[in-house]
Amino acid sequence: ESHKWGLSRCRLYWGDPPVPNYPDCRPMICVKPQRIMAFNLFIFVIHFEILRWKVLLNFPTKIAEPVVLPLLELAWHEYLQEKKKELRGETWEYPSSVMCFIDGQLLGSEKELLSWAYDKWNYQDFKPVALYQAITEDFCTKYMQTSQHVFVYLDIAIQEQPTGTLLFELYSDMCPKTCENFRSLCTGEARTSRSSLALTYKESIFHRLVKNGWIQGGDITAGKGDGGESIYGPTFEDENFSIPHNKRGILGMANKGRHSNGSQFYITLQPAPYMDKKYVAFGQLIEGSDVLQKLEDVSTYNERPIVECKIINCGVLVP
Repeated sequence: ESHKWGLSRCRLYWGDPPVPNYPDCRPMICVKPQRIMAFNLFIFVIHFEILRWKVLLNFPTKIAEPVVLPLLELAWHEYLQEKKKELRGETWEYPSSVMCFIDGQLLGSEKELLSWAYDKWNYQDFKPVALYQAITEDFCTKYMQTSQHVFVYLDIAIQEQPTGTLLFELYSDMCPKTCENFRSLCTGEARTSRSSLALTYKESIFHRLVKNGWIQGGDITAGKGDGGESIYGPTFEDENFSIPHNKRGILGMANKGRHSNGSQFYITLQPAPYMDKKYVAFGQLIEGSDVLQKLEDVSTYNERPIVECKIINCGVLVP
């Protein structure tokens, strides 16, 4: 299914975990176990069972109990980029989406880790990837069910070619009115406005792209950047400014000044603290980092994409 969740990512730590400084991670209190060797593992969920259970069962006095700090797809990619910047050198061209460390030194991907585990502990794994895929999907489903948030998707086409899906988590507990407006515009259930405008994002375009800033869409009137309406009327008030623009992928409402939210929205391409207290952020991109990158790479003229970037389908994702 085109809207089914892909792999969620995790950071796993063996031994004494560092203090997490990524905004998606919740602080954890851990008791340092006695161990001979510590290694950090930044890896897909599908490999978690390999190391957590088999290695610990076989070598309970050698390997510390892992601390698992889950990251969703976009947050995972952003974390990897920050890690590459931190390590510098040849690491900037590091091709894998998995990083394994032993005593602070980069070992390599999961392949190097399994090779090391075999040489060091005579450990091998023969379970099919499909099993770990099922574990991952179960993890994602439980996350969505317990978050009490709304999840919506936008199917994107660039130059009439389907490109992929953007999946957003809406902070419906913090900005319920704003989130309901966006959700309803995704489903199209409000049908038409009093001015007979179709209240849906389907077939609307991204009309503005500010490099290193944000990408903007949601003008459901004519796609020129000066139109759009909310489900409550032409505009509605700023609900609150509780969500900061502190990372890539923040979803917020574009406006023409205070209390002028309609249907236009933006997605940040990097942290944008100057937007705080001016624009209402109400969600974040959690999957579709490759799609966002493709949108960002589109050439522009006067901040307008020179090729059509369109929402060809949209709706609510129910786990």
